Formats: sequence, C-alpha cells, structure tokens
Amino acid sequence: MAEFTRDQAAVRAGVQRPYVDRLIGLEIITPDATDRLTRGDVRRAKLALTLEGAGIDPSALSAGLRGGRLSLAFMDLPSYQRFATLGAESFRDVSRRTGLPLDSLMVVREATGGAVPDPDDRIREDELLVVPFIAAELASGLSRRSVDSALRVLGESLRRAAETHSAAWRADLMEPLLARGASVAEVAAAATSEDAEGVDEATDEAVLAIWHAQQAQAWTANVISGFESILTDAGLVPRVDRPPAICFLDITGYTRLTSERGDAAAADLADGLNRLVTRTSMERGGKPVKWLGDGVMVHFREPGLGVLAALEMVDGVGEVGLPPAHVGLHAGPVLFQEGDYFGRTVNLASRIAEYARPGEVLVTQEVVDAASASNAGCRFTEIGPVELKGIPGPVRLHAAHRG
Repeated sequence: MAEFTRDQAAVRAGVQRPYVDRLIGLEIITPDATDRLTRGDVRRAKLALTLEGAGIDPSALSAGLRGGRLSLAFMDLPSYQRFATLGAESFRDVSRRTGLPLDSLMVVREATGGAVPDPDDRIREDELLVVPFIAAELASGLSRRSVDSALRVLGESLRRAAETHSAAWRADLMEPLLARGASVAEVAAAATSEDAEGVDEATDEAVLAIWHAQQAQAWTANVISGFESILTDAGLVPRVDRPPAICFLDITGYTRLTSERGDAAAADLADGLNRLVTRTSMERGGKPVKWLGDGVMVHFREPGLGVLAALEMVDGVGEVGLPPAHVGLHAGPVLFQEGDYFGRTVNLASRIAEYARPGEVLVTQEVVDAASASNAGCRFTEIGPVELKGIPGPVRLHAAHRG
C-alpha cells in the first residue's frame, strides 16, 4: 500500500528528496497514480544508496532492471519488512524523551550490525523496539555497563547465526541455480516460494525457542549456585572426601579464526577439537559436558588425571591447527542436573580459565592436593593468591606442568 509522499520516503530512507526523484526517473522506484510510494520503495531507495556506496551506480542498476537481468520485486515480500526504515527521532531525541542513557541507546546500532552512530543520527524503527528492553533492564537494577554488554553479546551471537544461515542459502540454493543458468526470475521464485516463507517463520520460532532454553539453563545455574552457597555456608551440605574436578578449556581467538577461514574450515577445526578433547578426556576418566563456542567444559572423577588430560589437550590443539588453549581446573562438590554440572566449583573453574594465559593450565590448591595424594605425575608452580572476576576473596592458583 502506498503511504508516503516523495519527501516522506526520502526521510524514511535517509536520503535527500532529489535522490528519490532521480531513482524515480531511472524507474528504480515507481510512484502510484497519486504520486505516493510504498515501504518497499523506501527499502529500494535504501538499497540503491547502499549499492552506490559499494561502487554500483544507480544508472547501472536501472539498466540491469530494464534488461531483465535484475529485479527488486523481492523488496516487497513480507520477509523483507525486517529491512527497517528510519524513524523521526534521533538517538539524542529518544534519550531526552525516555531519560535513558544516550550511550546505551547508541549501543543498539552496534548490536544490530551497524557502525557506531552519531547522537544526532536518526534511530530506525526496529532499533526503537529495543528501547523498552533497555528501560526494563535498568529498572530491574542492572548497571548500564551490564546492559550494554548484554546487547553487544546478543548482537554478536545473532550476527554469526545470521551470516551462517545466509551463507548456507547462498551456497546451497542461489549459487547452484545461477550456475545452471537460472534467470533472476527463477532465483527470485525460489526465494519467494511457500517453502522459503515457511523457513522464515520457522527460523523466528527456532531462535526464540533456543533463546528461552539458554535463558532457562543460565537461570538454573544462578538458582543452584545461590542455594548451594547458602546451604554450604550454613553447614548443611556434607563435605566430599574425594571431590571431582571441573575443567574449562578455551581456545584463544577461536571465534575470529573460524570467521576468517570460512564455514568449511571452521567445521573442520571444530571436528578436530571435538575428537581431541573427547579422546584425551575419556582416556583419563573424564567426560566432555558441553561445548561453549570457543571451548569446552569437562568433568573428571580424579583431579590429578584431569590435570594430565588438560596438559595433553593444550599440547594437542596445535596439532589440529588451532591457536593456543588456556585451561582452568578446580576440584570440589558439584551439583548435577539433566547431564550438566552446576555450583561454586563450576563457576570458579570457568573464572580460572578466563584468567589463564595462552598455553597455561592453572589449577586451585584443591587440585594440587588431590593430584599429589594420587601421585598423578605432574608438578605445580605456585603463582600466588589471585583476584578473579565474580569470585569473593583471593584464590590460590598454581601453574601445572608435566612431571
């Protein structure tokens, strides 16, 4: 439905009125009988500007459209409604209206894949939908720093998912069609089929379902850790004579490396890491619990054997073409639910892995005591009490080495 004048369309697309007039003259966008334009036309104007910035002049685009080699009809599809138009307010305007921090509002542009904006840049309609989230998080007591961090991490995670899905569509569907000599109309028909539209709806539902499941997992960890802390401090949790060890192994720069090498190479690296960790940990009585994007969490019945496995894994990552690994281990009681482990021991091991430098295996005094008691065949160098993020009080850490 046509709903914008030329001036309104220019504002929505973030261009000047003469640019809209030029696109109309080139028949890239076409007003209706009342000289009004649609949201699809606004999206076409934004795309034309983007293409021009990449070196494709609108006149060349127009020639491709007239010759039938290109088509912009897909911009009218329901799935392309996610190409949001600009609103009337700037980031500064929204900050003044809502009382929310300007810097946090500007982080939304970064989280949605854009460059860092200026305060007076206009905010997009989809970015406005994130504003209530920021308000609710801050009102709940979270710090601005925590909210900004959550936005950035969410944006980065979804960026990787979107790029992976888009690359799959290009490699498995679009490129084979073009290689067989398919026309633009045939490629567009494949993209607009009922099956393709069903994928869009199913993707939205899948993303939300996975997000809720990840939230449930994280919230469960918080609940269990809180209960464990209260009951342990009250002396209501019995002491474990031979506690297990939790090991976190992280790969330095893994996300950047896999992004640079492409999907196929990333899959090969992940497969190599999976085989290495599974084989090495199981040989030492351990079991991989879950994979965490750039690392893995492993449970060991015997802390000393866990140290040996960790040292072997750190040595082995280079053999499968991966950057250096860094490892943290802690021994103590763990809580088990649905195949996963929770509690103080897990949290501390994770923080130690974050603190460790590339190539290091760092362990707590509890691991040293257990390894020494079992004559595991490794030695340790104390690096002293260390303050770790999110852990109350200093933690006595040791660097592990082969015996």
